[in-house]
Amino acid sequence: MNQPIDLRSDTVTRPTPAMRKAMANTEVGDDVMRTDPTVIALEERTAGLFGKQAALFVPSGTMANLLAILAQTSAGDEILTHSESHIFYYEGGGYAAVAGCSIKFVDDADSPKPGIMTAASLGKAIRPSDVHFPTPKLFTIENTHNRGGGVVWPMDVLKETCTFAKEAGLCVHTDGARIWNAACALGVDLQSLAAHTDTISACLSKGLGCPVGSLLIGDQETIDIARHKRKMLGGGMRQAGVLAAAGLYALDHHLDRLGEDHARATKTASALAEMPMFDFDPAKVETNLVYAKLSEQAVEAVGDAFVWQDKLEAAGILCYAESVDTIRFVTHLDLDDAMIEEAIGRIGSL
Repeated sequence: MNQPIDLRSDTVTRPTPAMRKAMANTEVGDDVMRTDPTVIALEERTAGLFGKQAALFVPSGTMANLLAILAQTSAGDEILTHSESHIFYYEGGGYAAVAGCSIKFVDDADSPKPGIMTAASLGKAIRPSDVHFPTPKLFTIENTHNRGGGVVWPMDVLKETCTFAKEAGLCVHTDGARIWNAACALGVDLQSLAAHTDTISACLSKGLGCPVGSLLIGDQETIDIARHKRKMLGGGMRQAGVLAAAGLYALDHHLDRLGEDHARATKTASALAEMPMFDFDPAKVETNLVYAKLSEQAVEAVGDAFVWQDKLEAAGILCYAESVDTIRFVTHLDLDDAMIEEAIGRIGSL
């Protein structure tokens, strides 16, 4: 059997030998007691990169997003977001079960990209003050937008929409699970992407290749509240410097190479779009996520995307069916050019 090529997600990466060495040799303390120097260094460095006052190291992006909600809302408040957002689609309903918030969706019909919301569409979604309605409190965006195809927010739309949200009295949170990829694709610094948001989450275990961990970044007061909520959720870690060291290593060595993942995704998308089994526009691939829609011919001949997922796995290609007609392929740190060529060849032979 062919050695599997894993294109399921950028979360499947394993720490490099150099990253493992950094983790093994780092100095640690007790993070709950605020005495782990490596965690403190990671938090301070990340806050600086994003131009914010403070940051909090947490086990996962899901927890980072939930803490952002808990720190900026009260039970009964309303969150405004996109219907395909990660906090609604993939985070177990934590916004409702833990934070006690409801969600109202913001349309993207007037946007040039899926998942990107304009000030006009946000304005239509904000409820007026009325005793019958929940209080609109938090607006969340996702950059890059996963289910939108890994697209990035245009800087002008980002500024306009977030400014409008704040003027309307909303706090703004950015789910920046792949914010590193957004900065790379746009050619801007992280501070520019965070300038118009109150809080931002950033995942270390996706594009940066760390084994675990995310950060929540914002002003000092909000992060202090989030730190308390982290303890409440059981997210307070002890000698977490072992994990934070991986993050520091990644910031030094893995940020600048993200363009390689994007180039491989573009190459993959261009090759797949030439195959009869797919029918999509490769030009819409902006970062490391390739959402490849199956052709009607492929569905009629073999079956839907879930059937194709199994067929691809049998050929040594690991990927995910994102819907009945679309398959997602993700490039990442553990793939090189030869593996991408091999993957394209295997898919094309089906």
